[in-house]
Amino acid sequence: MQIFATFEHSTFIEIAISQLEANGVQDIFAVPLDNRVEERKLFDTIHRSDGVSLTQTGLFLAVAFSTIGASRGFVLDWGPIYWGLIGAIFGFLLGFLFDLIVQKKRIKKEKDLKGKASEVILIINCEQSQKEQIEKLLWDNLALGVAKISG
Repeated sequence: MQIFATFEHSTFIEIAISQLEANGVQDIFAVPLDNRVEERKLFDTIHRSDGVSLTQTGLFLAVAFSTIGASRGFVLDWGPIYWGLIGAIFGFLLGFLFDLIVQKKRIKKEKDLKGKASEVILIINCEQSQKEQIEKLLWDNLALGVAKISG
């Protein structure tokens, strides 16, 4: 039977491994994961998208500002069509810049987290009878996740 567990890179994984060895488990394999080295891209391409839209807030504000501009345009000199277009452009630019600033801050925050150590995967080969004892030991040592494969 194989048991897989993920841990943050900390002393808890060392404690878990020493407790497993004390309980007679000898077949233990630990694999540290690498951190991301390339920068995240801000703008999507046709082949890759991260699901974050920079235009969504801009389009919402364009509708709102164009409606306000068109209604106020009835009393202003240029008329409702021009003021509606001016409101739409202003609203879109305002929303786009807001989303752009928020995403840049989020990317900067993720970049600051890059220096931190990533997770470690622990692979344990054991007997079926040891399964529950090992699983409890892993959870007690703050495992992020545990998976079991019978085979």
